[in-house]
Amino acid sequence: MSKIAFVFPGQGAQYVGMGEELAKEYPVASEVFNQASEAIGYDMKELCFNSSAEELKLTEKTQPSILTASIAVYKVMLEKGIKPEAVAGLSLGEYSALVASGVLDLSDAVKVVRQRGKYMQEEVPVGVGGMAAILGLDGALVEEACAETEGVVEPANYNCPGQLVIAGELAAVEKASEKCREKGAKKAVMLPVSAPFHTSMLKGAGEKLAVEFEGVSFGPMTYPVVANVTADYVENSDAVKGLLIDQVSSPVKWEMSIRKLVEDGFDTFVEIGPGKALSKFIKKISREVTILNVEDVASLEKTLAKLEA
Repeated sequence: MSKIAFVFPGQGAQYVGMGEELAKEYPVASEVFNQASEAIGYDMKELCFNSSAEELKLTEKTQPSILTASIAVYKVMLEKGIKPEAVAGLSLGEYSALVASGVLDLSDAVKVVRQRGKYMQEEVPVGVGGMAAILGLDGALVEEACAETEGVVEPANYNCPGQLVIAGELAAVEKASEKCREKGAKKAVMLPVSAPFHTSMLKGAGEKLAVEFEGVSFGPMTYPVVANVTADYVENSDAVKGLLIDQVSSPVKWEMSIRKLVEDGFDTFVEIGPGKALSKFIKKISREVTILNVEDVASLEKTLAKLEA
């Protein structure tokens, strides 16, 4: 028997039309969009299916829309009788994982992530911070380059072997990128984002987010959740709030999270929601596991056929 983990994508996975096919075909998916619309006060179907790429790129709309599209896919998988034995998500995707596990209610989650996006964007003025992807350099050398650079620059995303994202003050990110090239990085690419996500510069955003959680109740966990901050299982629902607040200003340990699951015998990873970014990362982390994704009717049918084979 396969040991299945569901993984949920983060910001950047969005595209116009995400979730539309499944919502038309499956009432359970359509209902997720309706529930999210009611909670957030605007038409989530209209946003996800018919808006522009520009509108979907606005962080406070991106985050609830990806979360909604991901949970719509998740509900269809459950209806098809496919359940995970553990869940994880990259950055924003951790909220989808927590909704899937029953810790967060969808209505609470979409409201919280809308504010999360807003706070993260507002914390550092545009033009002050930045992020860069460092390709083809060992993580320890990237960390070394950051430590040797004046100003704030820190590892922000440990995506997979040979891909680590750094972030911080723009000038420091540029200098550290140059040092990474000198240390042998194949590439150092500035990313088209306007804030240094997952660095100490966003601590204030985490503090504001803490206030958003005051009215939110955390339910029991149906499936174990691996947290970005620790790359380990969340001990219990009481620990979730602190981890989500820390996550805003801490590096995302995605590679380590997947390695933890692989070590624990998970041999099948299903990316649930828009895009295939996580599938590409996992492929570089482990050659031994089966990697599937579900985002529309065709990928659903393909995945179900493989899981039932």
